[in-house]
Amino acid sequence: MNTQAIHRVTHEIKRRRLDVLRVVDITPRMRRITLGGPELAGFVSLGSDDHIKLLFPQNAAEQAALESPTFNIKGEGPQPAMRDYTPRRFDLAIGELDIDFVLHGDGPASTWAEQAKVGQHLHIGGPRGSMIVPDIFDSYLLIGDETALPAIARRLEELPAGRTVLAVIEIANAAEQQTLHSAADVEVMWVIRGQDDLLDTVQKLTPPSGSLYTFVATETKLSRKVRRILLDTHQINEEFLKAVGYWQA
Repeated sequence: MNTQAIHRVTHEIKRRRLDVLRVVDITPRMRRITLGGPELAGFVSLGSDDHIKLLFPQNAAEQAALESPTFNIKGEGPQPAMRDYTPRRFDLAIGELDIDFVLHGDGPASTWAEQAKVGQHLHIGGPRGSMIVPDIFDSYLLIGDETALPAIARRLEELPAGRTVLAVIEIANAAEQQTLHSAADVEVMWVIRGQDDLLDTVQKLTPPSGSLYTFVATETKLSRKVRRILLDTHQINEEFLKAVGYWQA
């Protein structure tokens, strides 16, 4: 395998029961929940946009099934609600895993995050694999909304000095802007939903020069439209463009 090319690595899938260690609000609508515990040992996430399954039992039968050692995701019997989330940060030396939740008022994940307290538990599974994007590019174009912010922020933190990044991030309002850290040279364009138009912003932007990797993650249909603009208007190299839907309207 050429490790100097974009490639996928698969991982052993393991379910873990973790403890809530900290609950911190990053912005009014973004809550960071730090998980830990003995079962975090051996956790691996090699790609900045990896995703893990979070499991949210909705009744006693689902909770009992989840606590069973024989529980199998997509197996027989009661199945808890499952949602995909990005591992925002993990440190096995101190036994911590950060997950950032958008508090949007509905759905099992947001509902759980809004009431989460230290000492509670959360079951996670995965990640199933990692898409490795090696440091072979001069520049990066990262486009997403709040759901993509953990992946974008993690990518920025992993990039070295000497790289150029344009990040275009759609958020609900100005209070949702986060401080993003990177050794790279980063420009962030915050797009306020309802006030600015993401498609128009993408249409008018100037992509960074040099060899470019592009990542897009928003609502599914919107990601398709952004991808089309990047290919048609900006002639982005499709081989180094990843456009995905993180949720559906």
